[in-house]
Amino acid sequence: MAGGGFVDGNRGGRAHLYEYRITGYFIFACVVAAMGGSLFGYDLGVSGGVTSMDDFLKEFFPKVYRRKHAHLEETDYCKYDNQILTLFTSSLYFAALVSTFGASHVTRNKGRRASILCGAVSFFLGAILNAFAKNIAMLIVGRCLLGVGIGFGNQAVPLYLSEMAPAKVRGAVNQLFQLTTCLGILIANFINYATDKIHPWGWRLSLGLATVPAAVMFIGGLFLPETPNSLVEQGRLQEAREVLEKVRGTKNVNAEFSDLKDASDAARAIKNPFRNLLKRKNRPQLVIAALGIPAFQQLTGMNSILFYAPVIFQSLGFGSGASLYSSAITSGALVVATFISMAFVDKFGRRAFFIEAGVEMICVLVAVAVTLALKFGEGEVLPKGIGIFLVVIICIFVLAYGRSWGPLGWLVPSELFPLETRSAGQSMVVCVNMIFTALIAQCFLVSLCHLKYGIFLVFAGLIFIMSCFIFFLLPETKQVPIEEIYFLWQNHWFWKRYCTAEEKEHGLDRESIPPI
Repeated sequence: MAGGGFVDGNRGGRAHLYEYRITGYFIFACVVAAMGGSLFGYDLGVSGGVTSMDDFLKEFFPKVYRRKHAHLEETDYCKYDNQILTLFTSSLYFAALVSTFGASHVTRNKGRRASILCGAVSFFLGAILNAFAKNIAMLIVGRCLLGVGIGFGNQAVPLYLSEMAPAKVRGAVNQLFQLTTCLGILIANFINYATDKIHPWGWRLSLGLATVPAAVMFIGGLFLPETPNSLVEQGRLQEAREVLEKVRGTKNVNAEFSDLKDASDAARAIKNPFRNLLKRKNRPQLVIAALGIPAFQQLTGMNSILFYAPVIFQSLGFGSGASLYSSAITSGALVVATFISMAFVDKFGRRAFFIEAGVEMICVLVAVAVTLALKFGEGEVLPKGIGIFLVVIICIFVLAYGRSWGPLGWLVPSELFPLETRSAGQSMVVCVNMIFTALIAQCFLVSLCHLKYGIFLVFAGLIFIMSCFIFFLLPETKQVPIEEIYFLWQNHWFWKRYCTAEEKEHGLDRESIPPI
């Protein structure tokens, strides 16, 4: 196959000697850490709903409110085209991309747990400020604090879950982050549906309830263990071994602990992990994990649908309540899709989910574009049957995304980086993800206004490109121990020229691990 090159976890290194049992201690640690996803998810779900609420628009965006009600029953691509309104959403993501570099320093030097706690505190403060906002400036500052919280959480949580998980179940465990993200979106949509009926302060309740997942994450985080990988990296070897024994449920962890120490020795030799990430031998991780996958995850168009699902459905002629209800349905589909991915990703692999879902998403986006080209944008009321059809095919799109680019966009990058560049690499992942998230958030409504149905064809073309990217360049990582992912690049049809050339010139970084 063109994607080429996988590695058997039993070949090379000591992976075949690893032992583990699923323990209550391990489950507690992963569930609490995964709560970081609920911060991201709640905000994704709540912000789009709030920006479609009349009370919110009247107070902060009266021009948008008047334009909306001038065409209340009509289909109109441009009802919500307002750059300040979209800045309310996208300011969070600009703050997140800046804060992730601070998060990298904290995660590397103080541990993954410290970043999780910092993220919870910042998100809590931002939610309070938004709930009591009196002007647009307070809203934007509150959103920036929320962004700092998400920057820290999204930087640390996927790393935490991947490092805590045994190789054979790492895919399912890491996707707890995506599951809590999806549950956050779903809960936020139902909260919006309820608070939309509370006048005139229902939107404040929606924004203020973001304090709940932040508080749960902070309190739970106080009891979290640090990952063994991070403890070894900090030189706390005895504590690292004790934690590893507890999370693996066995005293026989010599092989895995030795691999962690080897990886840590290589990591300590790296003084500037960001500069190291640019070296030739790390080109696969840079191109695939740090740049390609996080950018492509946003270019699927999925977050546009999540941000603006209520707004989109209102623009399509649904009433305010019906639009929030329809977006709750799509959020429910996202949760179902995540369970499907958790159940099968370690069986069928990452590549299969990426490629199959990509084909499905292209077909759906073309169908949406054709439907809107024929039936939408002439100022007429959208027929009920067409509206139902659009909701159904958007749900199909969400199901495809929710088992592929959604969870795997966080899982695969967190698997690919070696320990010496893992924290810096994950910061790059979050930074690139947030840059494209913010750009899509800022540009989607104006693009919808000017490109009309063509915006969905643009996303379809981008999904075709990213599916080819996965097919040709990403090796399969299922069930490969996280500290032995390096072997994949040596066997890959394309990337081996970068890894082997570097080794011949400078020698293999991990000389203690025999070559395949």
